[in-house]
Order: sequence, then C-alpha cells, then structure tokens
Amino acid sequence: MGDIELDYRVPGPDVADFATLFYFFRTDLAVFEDMERADHAQMRFRLDDGAAQYHFADGNLQQATPVHVIGPTSAAFKVRAQGPVRLFGWGVTAAGWAAMIGGDACNALNRMVDATALLGPRMLEARATLQAAPDFDAMVAVGTALIQQLVKTSSGEMVRFARQVDAWLEDDRSPELGNLIVATGLSRRQVERKCNAIYGAPPKLLARKFRALRAAVAMRGRDLSFDDAVGWGFYDQSHLIREVKQFTGLTPKQIRDQPTALAAITVAQRTALGGQVKSLISET
Repeated sequence: MGDIELDYRVPGPDVADFATLFYFFRTDLAVFEDMERADHAQMRFRLDDGAAQYHFADGNLQQATPVHVIGPTSAAFKVRAQGPVRLFGWGVTAAGWAAMIGGDACNALNRMVDATALLGPRMLEARATLQAAPDFDAMVAVGTALIQQLVKTSSGEMVRFARQVDAWLEDDRSPELGNLIVATGLSRRQVERKCNAIYGAPPKLLARKFRALRAAVAMRGRDLSFDDAVGWGFYDQSHLIREVKQFTGLTPKQIRDQPTALAAITVAQRTALGGQVKSLISET
C-alpha cells in the first residue's frame, strides 16, 4: 500500500460511545480514486486545499467541503480527490449522531453535509488547529476535545438504545428483528423509528449491511470460504455476491484476490484492532 497510508487510533472511554475510530489518511498521488464501503457516518477534515468529490450509489455527486459529514451509507460509493491528500476524521456512532449532530440520520443517508453549515464556525477553527498539529496523536487530542464540545446534553436513552442495537448486530451474523424487539422492550414501529433516526436505516437493512461487511472481512482474511459464507444467512452464492458487492463495491472474489488499495488497507488495519474495539468495528 505504498501509495497511501491509513492509521487508526481507538477513542478514549470518555468519547467511545460517540466515535468508532479516529483515522488519518494521506497520499501524495496527484489524483486519488477508490471505492469506499458502506459504513457508519463520518466526520472529516480535509487538511490540504485540494478538491474532492463523492459519487454515491444513487447517482448523487457532491463536492466535498473542507469540513464535512458523510451520513450513514447503505451502499459503497466512489471518491475522487486531487492530491496530495491529508484527511483526519472519525466514524460517528449512532449515539454520536444523536448527541453531536441531531436530526434524523435517514435524511442524510448516502449524502455529504457541510459540517460548518451544520455545526458552526468552530469546525473551521478546529480544522486550523488540526492543520497545525505536529502528529496524529495531537490530532486525536483535538478531535477528542471537539467531540466533548459537540456532545449536547447526552440522551442516556439514545446511548442505551444504540448499545442494544450494536449488541444485537454483534451477537448474530444474521440477527432476527424479533430478538431486538425483545431486548429493547419496544414495539416494532418504535424500534424502526429510532433506528432510522440515529442509524439512518431500519434494522433489517442494518443487519444486511453488517452481515455483508463481516463476511467480506472474513473472506479477505481467508478465514471463510465462499461456500461457508453462504451459511451466514445468505440464500445462495448469487445472493452473497450481490450483497457483498452492494455494501463493499467489490465481489467476494475481488475482495479476496484483487481488492482496491483502500479496501485492503482498511481491512488489515481494522482487523488488527481486534480486542481493543467492538467486533462490530474490527470485524467489519
């Protein structure tokens, strides 16, 4: 992965409910083009002055602002950026969406939003501080402090609900909605409404998304054969291929044998964090 570098840091316990991982991406390529997999929402700071754009699966093309939020994504999407690229950010958990951003996440599904318009001029002030930071660890300190500032009076209810949904997604490769209803003590309608509000998608789509991502990571590491992957809740091999392609942008064979540079380094780095973070992060 000599053309690109990607480093992660695990958030401290004081912000772990709101951020999945901090990351710093850099490349000196004149133009960087790749496919990003479906994921949690993302908070991103472009620390250089190059232009970038996101091309989402529904055909929507958006120009990235210097500080932006990518809403939760339900399909892989393309990114194209003028280099050199220096990008700092973190994944925004469902609880983080409720606490920092607010509004229904489903309205930002597969969309980019200007974070300065959303959260005010302090986002550009934070960008300037990040640009002056001497190293990644210093950036993480800035990011941690900013999260603490952005978190509104935190809804313990939403944090609890997000933990219940995450546990539901982690406990079974193909989780059943009925189990989540029992765990939360809520009605089906209430569960779906809350998931749309903070995850950006209903529970069944979340289950499909993380099942496909988990299978893709396992197949990339050759811990799982194509045939065995079908047994993770896919109807057949064709279904497996369609689902993995939707959420990663690659077929299972491409993931195993010819992944893009970003896919390969993302899987390798996140898998290495096993035991330090939730399996929903390290295994997807």
